[in-house]
Amino acid sequence: QVQLVESGGGLVQVGGSLRLSCAASGRTDSTYAMGWFRQAPGEEREFVAAIRWSGPYTYYDYTDSVKGRFTASREKAKNTVYLQMNSLKPEDTAVYYCAAKKSPGGVTTLNYEYWGQGIQVTVSS
Repeated sequence: QVQLVESGGGLVQVGGSLRLSCAASGRTDSTYAMGWFRQAPGEEREFVAAIRWSGPYTYYDYTDSVKGRFTASREKAKNTVYLQMNSLKPEDTAVYYCAAKKSPGGVTTLNYEYWGQGIQVTVSS
């Protein structure tokens, strides 16, 4: 099993910044990708960003609404991924989830095997 623990959420002002962390533990071997998703009240969970590995290559994927504002990163030795969020907008308010994927394939859908508990991000106007 893989356990994912998120931290770094909270309340920020419009235009501010926040960095989310996701620490993975357990059987983290053979992880194909790590992703970030978010879910606002009354809305479906949506893809935000992902880091994926394919052989020697590393890819970064972002949904259009966060491109240029959010940056995903990884520290291999710590089994930890981050989501740096800049220029935050009220529409970024949501519960953010990190997820781990062990099966190769697309990373922008919800087919990840392991999920964190979610962490609240609130952007005030």
